[in-house]
Amino acid sequence: MDSRIKKLNERIALAHLGGGQERIDKQHSKKKLTARERIDYLLDEGSFEEIGVLVTHRTTDFGMDKEIYFGDGVVTGYGTVNGRLIYVYAQDFTVFGGALSETHAEKICKIMDMAVKVGAPIVGLNDSGGARIQEGVKSLGGYADIFYRNVRASGVVPQISAIMGPCAGGAVYSPAITDFTLMVENTSYMFVTGPNVVKTVTNEEVSSEELGGAYTHASKSGVAHKISANDIQCLEDIKKLLSYIPQNNRETPEKLVFKPNDEIREVLSDIVPENPNKPYDMHEVIAGIIDEDSFYEIHKDYAENIIVGFGRLGGRSIGIIANQPMFLAGVLDVKSSKKAARFTRFCDCFNIPLLVLVDVPGFLPGTDQEWNGIIVHGAKLLYALSEATVPRVTVITRKAYGGAYDVMNSKHIGADFNYAWPGAEIAVMGAKGASEIIFRREIAAAENPTEKLAEKEAEYAEKFANPYRAARRGFIDEVILPKNTRRKLIKTFSMLEGKQVESPNRKHGNIPL
Repeated sequence: MDSRIKKLNERIALAHLGGGQERIDKQHSKKKLTARERIDYLLDEGSFEEIGVLVTHRTTDFGMDKEIYFGDGVVTGYGTVNGRLIYVYAQDFTVFGGALSETHAEKICKIMDMAVKVGAPIVGLNDSGGARIQEGVKSLGGYADIFYRNVRASGVVPQISAIMGPCAGGAVYSPAITDFTLMVENTSYMFVTGPNVVKTVTNEEVSSEELGGAYTHASKSGVAHKISANDIQCLEDIKKLLSYIPQNNRETPEKLVFKPNDEIREVLSDIVPENPNKPYDMHEVIAGIIDEDSFYEIHKDYAENIIVGFGRLGGRSIGIIANQPMFLAGVLDVKSSKKAARFTRFCDCFNIPLLVLVDVPGFLPGTDQEWNGIIVHGAKLLYALSEATVPRVTVITRKAYGGAYDVMNSKHIGADFNYAWPGAEIAVMGAKGASEIIFRREIAAAENPTEKLAEKEAEYAEKFANPYRAARRGFIDEVILPKNTRRKLIKTFSMLEGKQVESPNRKHGNIPL
C-alpha cells in the first residue's frame, strides 16, 4: 500500500508542478501568477477541491505521446469565496501555453455542468494560446462544447471571465457570452485575428496591445467590463463583484446588516446647478443616495455618458443606471444604450432591483448615430427595461426630454415608482427649442424677435419645464426633496421586495440585436 500511496503522491506533485519550474519562473517574470496561485488567492483558504487532477490528453500525433502533463493545462474544481460556493477553472500557461485540447475542454465542461445543477457561479481564469493545433478539429469541438454550455448557463448562474493572458481566435467567444469580462493591463489581450493576420489581410500595422489590450476593450469596444492593474487586483475585483450578486436565478442577493442612521442626506440638495445647461457629476448623486462606499462601477471607461454599476441601499444590493451630465450632457447614443441594456438584462436575470437616475436631454443626433443604428440600439434599452420584472424605481434629477424620457424607465414601460426632484423638467424638448417651433410666427412678426423668444421661452418653461404636469397625470408618483431621496428609496425598495410578475407564455422575445 505504501508504494501505491507514493505513486499517487508523485502524480499529484507532478500535476502541481504544471509545465515545470522553468516555465513557472517564466510566468512569474511576466508579473503573472500561475493557475494554481490564482485559484489559491481567489478562494477562501483551504476551500479548494480539485476535479480531474490526473487527466491527460489522448493525442499521439506529432510526438505528443512523449509530452504528458497531469491536469492537461487547466486546473478545475470548486471552493468558496467569502463562504459562498463557486466553481472555477484556471488555464495553465506553463502547459502547452494553456492551449485547449479535447480533455482540457471536457474538464471545463464538467464543472460548468455541475455549477448549473447545483446553482453556483462559474469563474473562468483565461490564459491560453488558443486551440491545441496538434489535435485539429477535436480542440475546435472542445471550444464549441464550452460555448454551448455558456449559453445554457446564461441567466441560470452568474458567469465571470478573467482574461489574465492571451485569449485569441475561437477562445474569445466564451468570455463574450459570459456576464462579465475582466482584463489585466499589459499582460492580457483578446482578438479574433492577431496583428500578423490583420497586416496580411488589411495591411494595417497594429500591436497586440493596440488591437486587443485591456484599455482598448475597456474604452473602445466595450468587451471588457473592468480592467485591473495586475493579477491580484483582478482577483480582488472578482471577489467584490461576487459580493453583489446571488448564487443563481432562484435566489436574491445577500442582504447585509443595516442600521438606519443617515437616511436624510443634505448633500443632495446642492449638487444640481440652478443653470439647467451646467453639468454636474452624477457620481455625487449616487454617492449621496446609497450606503457609504458601496458603489462598484461597471464599464467605467466605455460610453461615459451613462453610468452603470452595483451599490447597496439599506444593505440591499441594487443595480444603478444613471445618465452622466459630465459627458455629452448625458445623452443616449449607440454605445450608452447597449451598455445600459446589457446591464439591465443581467440584473433582471439575477433578481437585482434597478434604480434609474435620469438627467437626459434626448438621443444624440447626427449621421454617425443614424448610420450606426441608433434606432435599434436605443430600442435595446427600451426592450430590456420593458422586459425587466425586478423592482424598478426611477428618480428624475433634472431633464427628461423626448423619447429618452420614455426609454429611461418611465412609468409607461412598467416602472414601479417614479420620483422627480422639484427642479425636474419633463417635456418633449427644451423650452428654447419648443418655443422656436410653437411660436415661430409670433417671434418672426415681433419688433424684437430675441426679446419675444425669451418671453415665450419663459412662458413655455413655466407651463412644461417642471414635474407637476406629469405628477398630475400620475406619470410621476411623487415630487420629493433631494435630501429625502435615500430615505424614500430605502422604503420603496423594501416595500417592493415581494414583487412578482407573470410574464406572457412564450419561448422568448426577439430583442432587436
